[in-house]
Amino acid sequence: MSIAHGQRIVQAGEDLDSARAAMILLHGRGATAEDIMTIASEVLRPGWAYLAPQAAGNTWYPNPFTAPLESNEPYLGAALDTVSRLVGRVEARVPAQRIVLLGFSQGACLTLEWAARNARRFGAVVGLSGGLIGPDATPRDYPGTFDHTPVFLGCSDVDPHIPMSRVVETGKVVEGMGAKVTVQFYPGMGHLVGPEELAAILDLTKEI
Repeated sequence: MSIAHGQRIVQAGEDLDSARAAMILLHGRGATAEDIMTIASEVLRPGWAYLAPQAAGNTWYPNPFTAPLESNEPYLGAALDTVSRLVGRVEARVPAQRIVLLGFSQGACLTLEWAARNARRFGAVVGLSGGLIGPDATPRDYPGTFDHTPVFLGCSDVDPHIPMSRVVETGKVVEGMGAKVTVQFYPGMGHLVGPEELAAILDLTKEI
């Protein structure tokens, strides 16, 4: 465990200084960095560093991800800055094309929004039960290109928090930015991470 810019970071796997690849994991609302690290424990690869920051008060921003953007400020901006700082710290040791960005629920929304605003060739981007942030009809004129970054979006078809339409829209937006997108809905799964999603993550990371 370490403190970076006042943010608690839970770490697992290889030390960042000697890691060949890295995964940054963002937890959901009301959860902890330790909670999201249970996903890391299921997809561990030799030589990888796994890092999960902890949100203040266990929440990245207060209102639903489909609320007006200004209603989640200044918390959303601070959360995006947290991701930027952590990615910068990791990228000083591991090139972006060997960094995987992964989030679940509110953490997935934050992961996807940050990636869209900072698009480049990453190892992969994984959004589990999440989508881009903002109300319907939010302009999605993000700069940059993903340059064939694999993006996996997994969600239940009956998720009480994440509309299927937002997941589909997110896939189309990032595909338009040059990502190689896979969108997968799981019938009746609920708001959780399923074994098929863990298998998809392992498949995504095998060539990184």
